[in-house]
Amino acid sequence: MIRMSSLRPLAGTLLILALAACNDQNAQKGPPPAPPVTVATPVKRSVVEREEYVGRFVALNSVEIRARVSGYLEKIHFEDGQLVQAGALLFSVDPRPFQNALDQAKGVLAQARAQLALTTADLGRADKLIKDKTISEQSYDQRLQAKRSAEASVASNEAQVKQAELDLQFTELRAPVTGRIGDRRVSPGNYVTGGAVPSTTLLATIVSINPIRFEFSFDESAYLKFARLQNRASQAFARDSDTPVELKLLDEKDFVHKGSIDFVDNVIDQSTGSIRGRAEFRNPDGLFTPGMFARIRIPSSPPFEALLIPDSAIGSEQTRKFVYVVDGEGTVSQKYVTLGQVDRGQRVIIEGIAENDRVIVNGLLRARPGAKVTALKEGEMPPGMGGPPGAAKGGADKGKK
Repeated sequence: MIRMSSLRPLAGTLLILALAACNDQNAQKGPPPAPPVTVATPVKRSVVEREEYVGRFVALNSVEIRARVSGYLEKIHFEDGQLVQAGALLFSVDPRPFQNALDQAKGVLAQARAQLALTTADLGRADKLIKDKTISEQSYDQRLQAKRSAEASVASNEAQVKQAELDLQFTELRAPVTGRIGDRRVSPGNYVTGGAVPSTTLLATIVSINPIRFEFSFDESAYLKFARLQNRASQAFARDSDTPVELKLLDEKDFVHKGSIDFVDNVIDQSTGSIRGRAEFRNPDGLFTPGMFARIRIPSSPPFEALLIPDSAIGSEQTRKFVYVVDGEGTVSQKYVTLGQVDRGQRVIIEGIAENDRVIVNGLLRARPGAKVTALKEGEMPPGMGGPPGAAKGGADKGKK
């Protein structure tokens, strides 16, 4: 039998030989290959600096529907929340008392006109008699005064007829503007009060929908930028300036709605240091509603040439932003950059990189300053992966995910 003590030296010898063989294999393989990264040169194009502000929509016209005459509400001619056209019939007040008042006023007017005809005839006869000195001058003056009083009575009664006609017309309340009407505040059969505004009954409210305005506030420094951009500080946003703006709603990712600035206030608020601006937007489908919040983006500079890269190529180091660039020998270096706005899905770089820099846009985690990498352009495949024609683009896309 073979003793265990005699096998131990043999096992140690075999282990040493195995480790030596592994070391020889690693030495033959050499250092690991440089990791592949995707690089691209910055895109150069003309951009415009823009500022973003939060504001809310306001109606171009907002009208409270109130009765001009007092009476019992007879009928409602709309549905709550309906879009109504200017001139559409909304409410009807019982017209019968006002029709009676009009008929009575017309009767009194007819009586006054008859009296005027009588006094006119008397004065005509008096004109002949006074020439023959048949009547006294006092009697002639009395007939002249009677005619003048009859004329005044006719004029007064004509005004009363016109007022009665207006009161009858006011029993039909029509929409003064086109827009969306709110809910009714009074039901048919209730007595509504007309006359002076504080005591009148509010029946409904109409707000115009198309076009619609958007109000926002911006600070003094932004106002100076805009004023200089328009090259007229006193009328920076006159209606004819046609300054284009873009807007997005709270549930939208992009600024897809186009409008224009139509007004900026004439004073800066001393308590807040801001000034109120207003833009106008088309709203044919009624999507924008008065009181709704949104974000507006307005230009603050003339067009200029800028370099742009994807946001995925930008790294963070505390408060500073940086990118990795690869030189001709495949060595990575770090460059700190100053970021601008996002334009068409890419980030504007204000300073920090050059137009011909090869920026790492994919594989940022595999790169370190001073390390070697295999720089691939968009659509290239790392060496050794191989594949059928057309597979390179798929490989690059896979690396992006």
